[in-house]
Amino acid sequence: MKIVVAKEILEVILTNTQSYLEKKDLSQITSHVLLNATEDELQIKATDFEIGFGYRTKNVKIAAGGYATANGTKLLQIVKSFKEGDITLESISSSLYIKQNSSKFSLPMFNHLEFPNFPEVENKPKFDIGADDFVKAVKKITPAIDNNNPKFELNGALIDIKNNFVNFVATDTRRLAIFKKERETDKDFSLIIPKKAIVEFGKLFSNNIEIFYDENTLIAKSDEFTFFTKLINGKFPDYDRIIPKEKHFRIQLNREKMVESIKQISIISPEIKITFKPKNIIFESLNDENIEAKTEIEFDTGLSEDINLSFNSRYMLDFLSNIEESNFGLGFNDSSLPFTLEAKDFITIVMPIIR
Repeated sequence: MKIVVAKEILEVILTNTQSYLEKKDLSQITSHVLLNATEDELQIKATDFEIGFGYRTKNVKIAAGGYATANGTKLLQIVKSFKEGDITLESISSSLYIKQNSSKFSLPMFNHLEFPNFPEVENKPKFDIGADDFVKAVKKITPAIDNNNPKFELNGALIDIKNNFVNFVATDTRRLAIFKKERETDKDFSLIIPKKAIVEFGKLFSNNIEIFYDENTLIAKSDEFTFFTKLINGKFPDYDRIIPKEKHFRIQLNREKMVESIKQISIISPEIKITFKPKNIIFESLNDENIEAKTEIEFDTGLSEDINLSFNSRYMLDFLSNIEESNFGLGFNDSSLPFTLEAKDFITIVMPIIR
């Protein structure tokens, strides 16, 4: 293999592969990127078996086709050290040579035949939802995905297709986030996408993405790239049972005023207490130390009695940062029971702090 490619093109591609590389065990081929030069394009792939990314570009001069591998992190560091201009990559024997003007590096290669195969899309069903809607939906629920939970299914987001809706769901056991997208469905299906895959997928946004899936894999393809992730096997909690069916109290609140007041109190404590009175709302810190914060706003809540809610402020701020509306709904039954935050098709159920 021998190719000539501009530094800015190669650097961008290699930068995008970094999250998909094995970083701890450099003896594994998954610490390498795979380069494949065909007659008219260069393909670069990276995968750690669980998640993978491949990019194609025709902005390359191919002197000789073929395959090569190289440590993806080292290759990027070398490319970054070069000046703007063309870079030559050439595989000779078991090494990849990287050259620009008088600078020359070589990196050892692995056998390209040992590089993991990417899954194919043939015979896989396709999501009947646009890529922009998909990214928007998962972005809203991502803050509620748990980290390192022993129940592996909680370390991902559920996509639940049923009853003419695609439901995007996540929970960290203290809150539950659900975004509902109306779509005609012909059969029920559900899958759980790992959090890392959701974060990386969001970086690859493009309007021409097609998304395919089966019980083990999700694949996204565009003209330029291929992305895949293995799915989490497990049974997600029955989220419908967690959603309160009735709310004795409902309040319509102003997003901007709530964000401003909550952020003020969270300077002192992430755990806050809000008292909803008939004509005003009081915000107070919940802190065991000898320090406090308090503020209030005038607001006609429509209540006939005082209601107190104590909770982690981050949960409400995460919700409010992912809605476009200027107003949202808050529904609750009792200070000791979960309460709901609602805006159009997005809802978050929050467990209160009980002291």
